[in-house]
Amino acid sequence: MHRFYISPEQSHGNILRLTGGEAHHALRVLRLKIGNETVVLNGAGDEFLCEVQNTSKDSVSLRVTGKKSVPAPACAITLLVGIPKGKIIESIIQKSVELGARKIVPLLTERVVTQLDNESAEHKREKWQQVAVEAIKQCGAAWLPEVAAPATIAGFLKQGEAFDLQFVGSLQKERRHPAEIFREFEKTHGRLPKTAAAWVGPEGDFTPDELEMIQNAGAQPITLGNLTLRVETAAIYCLSILNHELNR
Repeated sequence: MHRFYISPEQSHGNILRLTGGEAHHALRVLRLKIGNETVVLNGAGDEFLCEVQNTSKDSVSLRVTGKKSVPAPACAITLLVGIPKGKIIESIIQKSVELGARKIVPLLTERVVTQLDNESAEHKREKWQQVAVEAIKQCGAAWLPEVAAPATIAGFLKQGEAFDLQFVGSLQKERRHPAEIFREFEKTHGRLPKTAAAWVGPEGDFTPDELEMIQNAGAQPITLGNLTLRVETAAIYCLSILNHELNR
């Protein structure tokens, strides 16, 4: 059954309406007809079973026949990742959606090739947010993660966002296995973290000064194994660790 997305603000009532790109996909690509069933996600935990009620040149009216609400994950996961070359960041966003991230922050670090002004950064954010929308439609995730505008490490830290637990993939000698960090947190707090962050460096990794800044903010260095991983592999590795530890 095909899935579509509408914003939470548009998902009230018994009749939902697809417009813009969603309507174009439904009408021109999938060629939905009156009576066809489909699923609509609003990215805020609600999944609607719908039936096509009416179609026009540029919109589709759907009658809601059922609704399922999925609670938010017990731990809100944030991925902070150095922007890699090309379109690799789009793949990282897709995998982050599948692995349950609630927020993705593309980082402009010293070793990131991409340099953006404010206008370009917002354009990129909108484009990458749409990648996340397409990803929830593909995998059926009930919650749409926020893709933040690209930020420097210092710029993000100035926002003052706090996490119960955060770690950074590191190649330095003083690093620990992530399982140790989780066991230590559980022993100290008697529960699993409610917010967590994973920092992943760009190609060439974080500089020593950047790593120091991240660690001073509370992130603990962890090992990602003995091999040097690509950015996208390291991101998936970190999110997989969080999934494993939070869903035991």
